[in-house]
Amino acid sequence: MKRIFIGIHALILCTISFGQPNPDAQKYAATITQQDLKENLTIIASDAMEGRETGKRGQKMAAAFLAAYFEDLGLKGPVSGSYYQPVPLFSTGASIVTLKVGTTALTTDEFIFLGSGQTVGEMTLPLVFGGKGSEAELEKLDVNGKAVLVLLEANASIMNNPVLTKLREKGAKLIFGAVEKKEEYTRLSGMARRFMGERLGLKKPESGNISGAIVITAETAGKFFNSTADKLKKAAESKKADKVKPTSISYSINQTVSEVRSENILGFLEGTDKKDEVVVITAHYDHIGISARGEGDKINNGADDDGSGTVGVLAIAKAFVQAKKEGKGPRRSILFMTVTGEEKGLLGSEYYSEHPIFPLDKTVVDLNIDMIGRRDPAHKDSAPYVYVIGSDRLSSELHTLSETTNKTYSNLVFDYLYNAEDHPDRIYYRSDHWNFAKKNIPIIFYFDGVHEDYHRPSDEVDKIEFDLLALRTKNVFHTAWEIANRENRLVVDKK
Repeated sequence: MKRIFIGIHALILCTISFGQPNPDAQKYAATITQQDLKENLTIIASDAMEGRETGKRGQKMAAAFLAAYFEDLGLKGPVSGSYYQPVPLFSTGASIVTLKVGTTALTTDEFIFLGSGQTVGEMTLPLVFGGKGSEAELEKLDVNGKAVLVLLEANASIMNNPVLTKLREKGAKLIFGAVEKKEEYTRLSGMARRFMGERLGLKKPESGNISGAIVITAETAGKFFNSTADKLKKAAESKKADKVKPTSISYSINQTVSEVRSENILGFLEGTDKKDEVVVITAHYDHIGISARGEGDKINNGADDDGSGTVGVLAIAKAFVQAKKEGKGPRRSILFMTVTGEEKGLLGSEYYSEHPIFPLDKTVVDLNIDMIGRRDPAHKDSAPYVYVIGSDRLSSELHTLSETTNKTYSNLVFDYLYNAEDHPDRIYYRSDHWNFAKKNIPIIFYFDGVHEDYHRPSDEVDKIEFDLLALRTKNVFHTAWEIANRENRLVVDKK
């Protein structure tokens, strides 16, 4: 009789969830209000938080606010009773780099250094030409322990470039990326200004090790091999990169390295009959701090990026806590996690994925919220929307659940533009959900797109559309509710 009852109960729950709205879910979603979101965001994105740069005073102040909020809600501190998960980091100061090909030294305006590393004195490596870095070209070359030069496509990313990643995996010690047009070189020079100052990482740089790349023009690349840009391009296009005679490169990199302490802030709500399984809801609470250049307002408050996601997590936590108080607690446990270091390279979420508080094999999903308070130019006059990224990458079941839940409760326009695997912006790899996806945990990333105030002091609270922020937050809540309360955990059926 008990088994029959459970079966009927599950059938009823399924019918309510996917046939018509669940009244309990609607009741607690209603606790997510524009007023609460605005009140919390006004604190998180205030000038007092100084842009919440990782490891700096403003980030520490934001962390204290978040921990106090979780404590006031009555969530458990899952890190040995604390809400703080320490994230130890290493800071590398601005680099002094010298480069020589043969006996000829390059001037500082002939190359862009994007990376980190330490050397003692000058090091010399053989330098080989890798064409455009295709698998076929690299199969002909031994790059292990060597310097490698490849020709980059137009508008190529440097820090998340699959060709450069492949070269590192094959053991390349120093990587050069050559761009054909001077305009592209100028664009990357501007990007370099962001990375050439202090950089943070989870590992202390090893002597002689470089991550990232050194960017040069194709014209300079030609000089490296006593050739021309056109000849190198033709060799690459004809898959004869291995025929270009190797040379050697000498370099030195001098940096200061120091330890920096930061923190993820975690609040835990224990489930009922499926409490060993965990639903994770994330947003990064760090931002980029105070601008070194410019006039007037220099504080990058990050109201949308990612103050909006952070207060969304707080609102969702409050709704689930209220449900549990009234006997409607989730079957699965929920970990509300605001992470640090996203702007420095997804560091906080990477640290959690390598030092999880709860077993990753018991982690059902990560719902990641990064910028949900604004509109981008493409949706200036559209109906309420949100970009949905990654829902179908690992679990077709998650994608179906997400779609059905949205149609049942929110009816947002789901835009899958950035979910395309070949989209050049590679957004799927650029927020904290990626560190869960790498561990084969299904994810959804909610995003409003890139607007004109992205990473600028003008990303202020008064530009947030709080009705849209509330609607998107409720959508994430409903999705989390369905996942936390369904009978079976999500099936991972894709790799």
